[in-house]
Amino acid sequence: MVPGAVYVVLADSLLVLHVAFVAYVVLGLLMIYLGHFLNWSWVRNLWFRVTHLIAIGIVVVQSWLGVICPLTTWEMALRSQAGDASYEGSFIQHWLHAILYFSAPEWVFILSYSVFGGLVLLSWFIIRPR
Repeated sequence: MVPGAVYVVLADSLLVLHVAFVAYVVLGLLMIYLGHFLNWSWVRNLWFRVTHLIAIGIVVVQSWLGVICPLTTWEMALRSQAGDASYEGSFIQHWLHAILYFSAPEWVFILSYSVFGGLVLLSWFIIRPR
């Protein structure tokens, strides 16, 4: 592999990790509420709930402070090192970018993350962890 290709693979791997993080946060809340109605005991697992709350908490605080996600920053740095600053590269890169990144005013994201974080916090009172 040529050095530039290594950076692209690392950047794509970070993008996959980023999508997995987002899926954990979004699907985690869905599973908590769904699991409550379907009597899934694992949705009350303390470690799952704590890590889920921390994950969305980090996102909310970053949005309030106007901080760009470190995964995004790191990914862009790797793409820059590869000489591939755009998202027109690999198949994985193209589709995961389309799933993860949206264009909207900053306040829309801050409000969305805050409301979602509020729903996660509310789940602690509605569906108490063990």
